[in-house]
Formats: sequence, structure tokens, C-alpha cells
Amino acid sequence: MTVQRPTQRLTTPQSLIGAGLAAPERLQELEAVAERYAIGLTPALAALVRPSDPADPIARQFVPDARELIRDPAESDDPIGDDAMSPVKGLVHRYPDRVLIKLVAVCAVYCRFCFRRERVGPGAGSLSAADYAAALDYVRAHTGVWEVILTGGDPLTLAPRHIAEATQALAGIPHVKTLRWHTRLPVAAPERVTKAMARALMAEGKTTVVAVHANHPRELTESARSACRRLTAHGAMLVSQSVLLKGVNDDAETLIALMRAFVEAGVKPYYLHHGDLAPGTAHWRVPIAKGQELMRLLRARLSGLATPSYMLDIPGGHGKVPIGPQWIRTDGGGTHVVTDPRGGEHLYVDYVDRPETGE
Repeated sequence: MTVQRPTQRLTTPQSLIGAGLAAPERLQELEAVAERYAIGLTPALAALVRPSDPADPIARQFVPDARELIRDPAESDDPIGDDAMSPVKGLVHRYPDRVLIKLVAVCAVYCRFCFRRERVGPGAGSLSAADYAAALDYVRAHTGVWEVILTGGDPLTLAPRHIAEATQALAGIPHVKTLRWHTRLPVAAPERVTKAMARALMAEGKTTVVAVHANHPRELTESARSACRRLTAHGAMLVSQSVLLKGVNDDAETLIALMRAFVEAGVKPYYLHHGDLAPGTAHWRVPIAKGQELMRLLRARLSGLATPSYMLDIPGGHGKVPIGPQWIRTDGGGTHVVTDPRGGEHLYVDYVDRPETGE
């Protein structure tokens, strides 16, 4: 198979085949998947694919697979229950102190395992100016909202001018103190993370957080790290988002390398997500027990600075909870058994101040 480094974004089965990222005999299979789910792969990530490796973890994330059309009865178009928690269009209010606003419905790359795969892609429709105004009114009316999360799609696919407009509109709400942007762009199209974009994310008196999504250490190229540094240079706090994926990062060595790569790029490892029950994603999901064992191994070999939290988004809109391994158990009487990172067990007694008892 001839391999050519793509210079343009790949959005069709034909373009994937032409770039040497899929075999020509797979055309019919790829077209069947493309009829339902969007395809998008940027030159930066396409260049990382190793076509000679049939199990390449980068290709696995972005090149369609016929198994995406197999739907398990447990899977849902809205696996984390956004719709049930959406009081106005494009806004989700699941937790008391924060809301999520879906600014756009497009991404630079389309992850094959995306939990919003039924809601994103060309023609899906981004938030209109009127809908965004209604979302702002909702935030203004709910003074307990301390943080606003901007997502989509990928909101950093917007032009810096539009990002700045969204930033300043939210910054004008006194009780909103933190703006958090969720994005793949630093790894998917690092050249688009410019100084102008970094400035557009910032607002006087507000904290800007950028959650950077990557799932394999090869994604954090020097160009991606430079993009992250441009964001931090302008004052953004960077945290990571990753998904535990079968055949991509479901082994300790890959996860350790990924988390260290994040830290080296100035990104604090934050969440390692258990795969959501999105349609056609069963072949990526990893058993929770395996995820917990991987987290035990990470805790034994990584510092707290490089260790993410393993999270499950409970189906139906009930929120995220940590599901990592338990390091302590108790008899209920103040005596505990604590497991150390090497697996050894130790007794620990709560020595707390107790009121003196009289005779």
C-alpha cells in the first residue's frame, strides 16, 4: 500500500484509502459507517498512523470500523443523559455549581468511540446566537453557577474572534469565576492553537481551564506540546481528558507513558474515563475490573501529579463518580486495613480526640 503524508483533512472513505490509511477492499465497509457517523482526521494525526501495523492505536481511534454499526441493547444515543438535564437548548445543568454549554457540533477529528457521536458532525447544527443568548440568560439567573464548561463538538474549532466573544459574554457574569474549554485541537491541529486563540480564551478576573483530550502518548508530539505551552503562556490552566480504550491504551506501560507525556507538556492528568455506552462502541470498552487494576499499577509507579482519576459517567444523567481501586477498608470500629502501592496490607487506627468520660 502506498503511504503519502496527507496535507488536508481526511473526511471521506476515499480520502482515507487514498492516504494509505485503509485498504481499498474496505471501501464498502467504510462507506456504510460513513453514512451514519462523521469522518474527520487531520494531517497532524494522520501522520502518526503506522499503516503497516494492523493494530495501530492511532488508526483505531479515527478510521471507521464495521463494528460501529453493531448496536448493543444497553447502548443509547444519549448515554450520559444530557437531554434530561438540559433546561434550555445547548445547555446541560447536571451539578449545582456548574453548567455545560455545547457551542458547536463539529470537531477537527471525529473519534470513533465518541459518546456524542449521534449529535455531532457536518450538518448537525451549532448553537445559534439566539440559543447562546438564552443560555447566557439562564446562567445569569442561576447565581450558584461558579463554572461554565464549553464543549460541543470542539469549541476551539471556532475562530479566535468568536471564542473571544463567547469568553467575554460569560466573563460579564459576576458569579461565573471559571471557564473550562474541552478540546482535541492541541493534538489534532496544533498549528491552529495560536497566540490569538490563547488570548481569546482569557478574561480579566476569571480562571481559564483547557481540558486537552489525548489517549495515546504518540499524540503528544512536539507540535502538540508547543501548542499546550502557548496556552499556558497566556495563563490557561491545562488538565487532561482520556478514555480507557481497548487496543489503544488498556495496558499499564501505555497509560504511564501517556500521563508522563501530559505532565511534560504542562498538562495535569485529570480524568481517565470509562467508556460510555454510546452506540456501536462495545469493541472499545474495557471491563471496570481491568481499569481498576490498571489504576493500581499507575498508583504504584506514578506520582500523584501524574495520576488521573478513573471515572464512570453513570447512564441516565446521574453524574460522574470515581471508580478506581479502594485502598482502605474498615471494620466499622475505627480500625482500618490500608493497602500500600505494592500490595502490602497495614493496620491503621483512627486516633482522634475523644471527649473525656466522667465516672
